Amino acid sequence: MSLTITVQPAGRSFTVARDGTLLAAAIEQGIGLPYGCKDGACGSCKSKLLEGRVIHGAHQAKALSAEEEAAGYVLTCCAIPQTDCTLEARSVPAEGVHPVVKMPVRVSSLSKPAPDVLVLKLQLPATQNFRYHAGQYLEFILRDGSRRSYSMANAPGNSAEAELHIRHMPGGKFTDHAFTNLKERDILRAEGPFGSFFLREGEQPMVLLASGTGFAPIKALIEQLERQGNTRPARLYWGGRRPQDLYLHDWALAAAERLPWLSYVPVVSDAQADDGWTGRTGFVHRAVLEDHTDLRGHQVYACGAPIVVESARRDFVLEAGLPEEQFYADAFTSEADKHGA
Repeated sequence: MSLTITVQPAGRSFTVARDGTLLAAAIEQGIGLPYGCKDGACGSCKSKLLEGRVIHGAHQAKALSAEEEAAGYVLTCCAIPQTDCTLEARSVPAEGVHPVVKMPVRVSSLSKPAPDVLVLKLQLPATQNFRYHAGQYLEFILRDGSRRSYSMANAPGNSAEAELHIRHMPGGKFTDHAFTNLKERDILRAEGPFGSFFLREGEQPMVLLASGTGFAPIKALIEQLERQGNTRPARLYWGGRRPQDLYLHDWALAAAERLPWLSYVPVVSDAQADDGWTGRTGFVHRAVLEDHTDLRGHQVYACGAPIVVESARRDFVLEAGLPEEQFYADAFTSEADKHGA
């Protein structure tokens, strides 16, 4: 037996099996709901339940507080409907929905632009029509069935290759293997694309905000804008604790030099005396506010650590008047984040 879910204001409907989650069913049926981690940790899928009843699986309080739940909000990634439901959710454009496919991918190259960052390039199967939007991510399916998510760092194009930026998490089930044992021509199992983080239409100037390896999907957005012949101004703010965390700093400098519509502001929060850093310091989202006291006419694309993304969302809206619907984000959640560690 299945239940019917209606999404407002789009007026679209889909069905969910009695033991299924709202988000999984929506993805399977091509319904564009916003989401990020799919694990109840980031809050990107938070929506208002207008009618009906759901029960929630495990999730983080930072993603959905008890007060928000009492006010009728749900996380579609872990909400299991008990009745027919009506949701109020910001709809993702239909063109953002690409078929999700499982596929083998082959490692074509590995490089380390920083000691704790691996740039992994994957050859996609020629027989698999893997299409994605710049900003989306794929999931590796490990031998025990667990999954690890990484954003594509290159825009889709003629090359059947995907570039990923992987930060080493000591003790991490996948990253320990990737940094010590993974080699060229190895085969991995992957599924994607996932995520509702991608470019939206508009004429307003853009702020591109990244922290750490949150730069990966932002890099893909910049490549996509370049291919589109973009003329909208965009300002890239990339933050790290130390200068070496800006692991493709030269790439960003060259892009800003090459593209008249792009400017680049690197920001370091914890520079040491021996770093020789002479650039901006402090929290990267505060650097945005120092330069933009009024964001009412902007779009913001933010990616990185959850605390950076959520601080930016809050402060940009409260302090600079950014319309909340013009803030698009992908918060990187580690396994520790997902399990509250």
